[in-house]
Amino acid sequence: MPDKQLDFDLIKAICEVPGAPGFEKPVRDRVIKEIEPYVDEFRVDGMGNLIARKKGGERRVMAAAHLDEISLIVTGIDKNGFIRFHTLGGFDAKSLLNQRVVIHGKKDLPGIIGGKAPHTQSDEEKKKSPKTTDLFIDCGLNEEEVSEFVEIGSPITRDQSLKRIGNNITCKSLDNRISVYILIEALKQAESTGVDFYAVFTVQEEVGLRGARVAAHAIQPEIGIALDVTLANDLPGADTHQKISVLGGGTAIKVMDGSVICTPELVKFAAELADSNDIKYQREILTAGGTDTAALQYLTGTGAQVTCISTPTRYLHTTVETCNSDDVLGGIALMKAIIEQIHTYKG
Repeated sequence: MPDKQLDFDLIKAICEVPGAPGFEKPVRDRVIKEIEPYVDEFRVDGMGNLIARKKGGERRVMAAAHLDEISLIVTGIDKNGFIRFHTLGGFDAKSLLNQRVVIHGKKDLPGIIGGKAPHTQSDEEKKKSPKTTDLFIDCGLNEEEVSEFVEIGSPITRDQSLKRIGNNITCKSLDNRISVYILIEALKQAESTGVDFYAVFTVQEEVGLRGARVAAHAIQPEIGIALDVTLANDLPGADTHQKISVLGGGTAIKVMDGSVICTPELVKFAAELADSNDIKYQREILTAGGTDTAALQYLTGTGAQVTCISTPTRYLHTTVETCNSDDVLGGIALMKAIIEQIHTYKG
């Protein structure tokens, strides 16, 4: 493993800047600032994907890391100033209750997600999981004060800062900002590439892989490498086959998930690169869920060869998503090796 250190200040900035699906501009602007000196050209397409290019050969290779985070959107404000919302991405309503959020209106407003107090719930209600339609956001303001700054369609993101716990880091939006960070660092560290390499920071993944489909259709890559998180269910009570991945077990190379079966030859190539560069890795099979990998492979009809560099992450789709620092370093090292060596792939 190369002797590198994580840039926690950059990870913190990337994780904490807002970027709801369809509203990714703040995080996209932060990424542009980081990658501009390390790519030959970049552009933002009509949908909002940031497409950066490193020239080096005719073969087209596309890497995709999505910018967006699971979020909420304002659907109404009641007469008492409480905000109603709809989800953008997959949420367990239990994980939303009593969380701090920020409503991004004409100015940012802090809020708290509330619901019916346990003290006033019937025994039957206590047995049921809450629904998002039962929840509301309390900004501490009346209807007139809220309406001055918030309108229907204002995005809402979760309010949680990045912390270190042991050799792990925890924050909201590690899905998928940790992969955004990995791709940024790989672009910075890669000395050259022998292909026409497109690093794409995609939009609206959490609501249907939408940005990656558009970008892949435009680029028509022969090879696609997604970067995302994967479930680390390495927790008390989980059997070996249920763990999916293990924190500290190394970066993960995707074999399949619920939306895609990766190209075996490309999976093997990535694993051999990891071995030759002394990068610790694990093989990932996630039987449910999906990533931009599917959009790169077949959703545009391109038929690219694909795999995904996945970062094992506990507590996915909560405000305390947690990954291991060494696994992140391994992901950077493997992505750097792919950029530099993918021209040797014979698949």
